[in-house]
Amino acid sequence: MALTFELDPSFTPDLRDGITALWADVTNAGGAVGFVPPVTPEEIRPDLLKHLTAMEKGTVRLLVGRDGDGAVAATAFLTLNDHRLMKHWLWLYTVMVHPRLQGQGCGRDLMAAAADAARSIEGIEAIRLTCRGGTGNDRFYAACGYKEVGRVPDAIRVAPGDDRDDIIMLLPL
Repeated sequence: MALTFELDPSFTPDLRDGITALWADVTNAGGAVGFVPPVTPEEIRPDLLKHLTAMEKGTVRLLVGRDGDGAVAATAFLTLNDHRLMKHWLWLYTVMVHPRLQGQGCGRDLMAAAADAARSIEGIEAIRLTCRGGTGNDRFYAACGYKEVGRVPDAIRVAPGDDRDDIIMLLPL
């Protein structure tokens, strides 16, 4: 299934609900997007609000992928740096594709759309992201052209006794 991507869509209650539902579905399917299952959309709303506040300030851009029915099926948040020495690259956060679409190329399409979106922002030369070790996401991002540039051992505590590496990856544009 092909997704249609939009950068900086109008933020409506339907979009808010679609993103929170997607975030919960991805988390509950085992996705490493800042939570540990089980989680509800209500538990996710405060984190989405942080992204929205930054969007209003102009420091975060939202990329949304919609399926053929117009439902939110993928997202990524492009976060600009405010440090004067790091304005030439941005962070990619909360990269999600609905579990029902995984394995169909939608993740690669999302990553390509994120790279295109980053290229459209004046002065941006690279994308940086982090991912949780032990999930295989680092292999996926590497297949999309990202290179591992750092690793912090045991930086993410998923549960007592389950610490994961925080893997830092970079895509020069």
